[in-house]
Amino acid sequence: MSLLTVQGLGKSFGGVKAVDGISFEVAPGELLALIGPNGAGKSTTFNMVNGQIKPNTGSITLGGRELTDLKPREIWRLGVGRTFQIAETFSSLTVVENVQMALISADGRLFSLWRKAAEHKRAEALALLNQVGMAAQADRPCSVLAYGDVKRVELAIAMANDPKLLLMDEPTAGMAPKERNELMALTKRLVVERGMAVLFTEHSMDVVFAYADRMIVLARGRLIAEGQPAEIRDHPKVQEVYFGSGKTFEKKTPGTPSLQEAA
Repeated sequence: MSLLTVQGLGKSFGGVKAVDGISFEVAPGELLALIGPNGAGKSTTFNMVNGQIKPNTGSITLGGRELTDLKPREIWRLGVGRTFQIAETFSSLTVVENVQMALISADGRLFSLWRKAAEHKRAEALALLNQVGMAAQADRPCSVLAYGDVKRVELAIAMANDPKLLLMDEPTAGMAPKERNELMALTKRLVVERGMAVLFTEHSMDVVFAYADRMIVLARGRLIAEGQPAEIRDHPKVQEVYFGSGKTFEKKTPGTPSLQEAA
C-alpha cells in the first residue's frame, strides 16, 4: 500500500516542459531515490511534492489526501518532513534549541521570549537527538559543529513533526564518503524503526545504490526507468540517456557501486 501517490504530474515554464506526465508511488518503510542528469526535472518534481511549486497537471496524494493546492507549511503539518541540500539550522542556537524550536512549531505554540520556551520540549528534543547520535552535543552551538554533525541535527529537526514522509534533497552533498554512508545508514535505520517513507534526490551513486530500496530515473522531464537498484544498474536506457555511451555501473567493492568507464 502506497503512502505517496503521484499521477500524471506535469509542469511547464514558458514553452519548456520541466516535468512531463510522470507517475510513481512511495510506500511506508521505503527509501525511493529520484535520480537523473542535470535538467532532468528532479528538483521541479521534488518541489511540487513539497508544495513550493504548483503543478500544471496531475495529482499528488498523501494517504489519499490531495496535496497540490496546499502550501508547504500545510503539507508539513500533514506529516511531511524535509531536509535541504545545504543544511538549514540556526547557528546562534545550541543543538537542542534548534530541535526545540522545530518541536514548538510542530506543536503550534508561540513564545514571545526564548527564555520562556527554554525548557519546553527539551526532553523530546533530547530524545530525537539521541536517535541521530547527537545527544552528547546537545548544548553546543550549531556554529561549532562539523558539517556531518550539522546534517544529523537537520535530520532531527526534520523529524520534529513525526513525519510519515521525509523528503531529502541531496542529503549527502558536501560530505566525505565516510560521513555520507553514516548519514544514510542512520536514515535507513530510522525508516525501518519508524515505518516512514523517504523520497530523496542524490548525485552520489554509491549512496543511491547502497541504500535505496527502489529508484526512479528522469530524463528531460520524463520517467525513463523504475525499479530496484540491480535493475536500474543494468537498464540500457539509463546507461544511454543518464550516463552517456561508454559508461556503466561497476562495483569497486561489494555493496558500493560507482560510475566507472567501461573496459
